[in-house]
Amino acid sequence: MKLEHLPQEFELARPVLQTIERAGYEAYFVGGSVRDTILGKPIHDVDIATSAYPDEIKHLFKRTVDTGIEHGTVMILDHGTGYETTTFRSESTYTDFRRPDQVTFVRSLAEDLKRRDFTINALAMRENGEVIDLFNGLQDLQQRQIRAVGNPQERFHEDALRMMRAVRFASQLDFTIVPETEAAITAHAELLTKIAVERTQVELLKLLEGATPQRGLKPFMATNLWRYCPEFAEQEPALTRLTTSLTQGVADETTAWTLLACAFGLVPAAIGPFLKQWKTSNQTIAAVQTATAAANALQAGELSAWQLYQCGSELLPVANAVAVILGAPDRQTDLLAAWQALPLKAKKQLAATGRDLMQAGIQPGPQLGDLLKQLEYQVVTGQLPNDQAALTQHALDLANLK
Repeated sequence: MKLEHLPQEFELARPVLQTIERAGYEAYFVGGSVRDTILGKPIHDVDIATSAYPDEIKHLFKRTVDTGIEHGTVMILDHGTGYETTTFRSESTYTDFRRPDQVTFVRSLAEDLKRRDFTINALAMRENGEVIDLFNGLQDLQQRQIRAVGNPQERFHEDALRMMRAVRFASQLDFTIVPETEAAITAHAELLTKIAVERTQVELLKLLEGATPQRGLKPFMATNLWRYCPEFAEQEPALTRLTTSLTQGVADETTAWTLLACAFGLVPAAIGPFLKQWKTSNQTIAAVQTATAAANALQAGELSAWQLYQCGSELLPVANAVAVILGAPDRQTDLLAAWQALPLKAKKQLAATGRDLMQAGIQPGPQLGDLLKQLEYQVVTGQLPNDQAALTQHALDLANLK
């Protein structure tokens, strides 16, 4: 197969391959960029595989960066673009189920491609667009299926994260996993516990954000991968419901975690510990806590003015999207209009500041922050006008009551 019209990203990278080839080495485009070009999808990063060893690549190009030199990867900088270029290699045993114990550089493309995860990712392309397909990846692309290269048992034992990559690709590409590969995932699912949570998290989020998440969630459940994800062990009914209710991918990480928190019925105090197990940031935890409360309120009926305010224009679409997935009507337009009508949309719009209250005689300290929060709440909920004099007087009244 030869691709006649290559995306601009490949055209810009052709001189890099030509330079390597003129020096007597082989060089190919490899990986997801080749797969996605054949599928007619946009590409992002262009990766190169070559028979040249890292020191030979560094001799050929003026500007390079050692991005993974121990594994044979050098980034070539050419006209402002970086191209990760990796020497053909074979790999030894995988004691940690993630990284090879030893990497051996080889001069054979076939040796390099046979260590890759799936046939659809084991395609190589010459700079002229000619596709090299040693494992029937083109046929699997045509039949829209995910198949491990060679023995699937070996591939997943080498790198257990590949099991999550399989269900993630099913979601992103709207593909099915062939029975032999799915059976191997089932047999090795427990090995997922050997993988760093952060890496599993990346794949889970990509699954939930994929074009057809049901395609990924169904084998995720059927192979028992879900059992070996943090805090998922007791959530089989909720996860099973998502395999039918989640008909399109969520927009982002916050929406994904909010959906899981709502689907799992997590109380507010449980959301933080749940997300800590997944190594999420404190910022994400705070956003998910706010959005989850709002999504639950939408399912129950109505959002309060304070919840509208807390969500703001960023989290209201998150809460609405999750509520819709879980069966509530779509109210995004009304919610954003209600937020726009609030007397206050951000704390900085409060007419009275901490300095105003101190000038009125209120001492600095925790009490000052508490008073400002009360003023903020009462303005948002319509109990007080957003007027400096009125707010300052109310703060003095509250302070005198304490």
